[in-house]
Amino acid sequence: MKNVANLLDEKGHAVHTIGPDETVAEALKRMADHNVGALPVLDGDRLVGLISERDYARKVLLAERSSPTTRVREIMMTRVPCVAATRTLEECMAVMTERRVRHLPVVDQGKLIGLISIGDLIKAIVAEQQFIISQLEQYISS
Repeated sequence: MKNVANLLDEKGHAVHTIGPDETVAEALKRMADHNVGALPVLDGDRLVGLISERDYARKVLLAERSSPTTRVREIMMTRVPCVAATRTLEECMAVMTERRVRHLPVVDQGKLIGLISIGDLIKAIVAEQQFIISQLEQYISS
């Protein structure tokens, strides 16, 4: 059974972040530039929040606020569920389902070491299941 460390080794550890005092417009630009749906918010090296496209839609667009003048800290999620690299993919799916989030920062000794999305988890779990099915088919046919 794969864990988060295995997933990050395959996916990569690169994480695009933003600061709490940057604007929402800059966060949206960074998300678009890197084709991601969320950014961990770091104050120095400390994870202080997470901003997602959902936060923008609900807290800026629908609230008729301005992206160039609204700061990330004003709309970011501050109670961010995090996982350790030792957690299994199934445990991460359970956290995401329970907390209704699509992105989980991966933290080791208080440091951000990665970010996984629901898409990353689904892709990895499907690949693992396809491998198991293939192995069972070979076993049955031999």
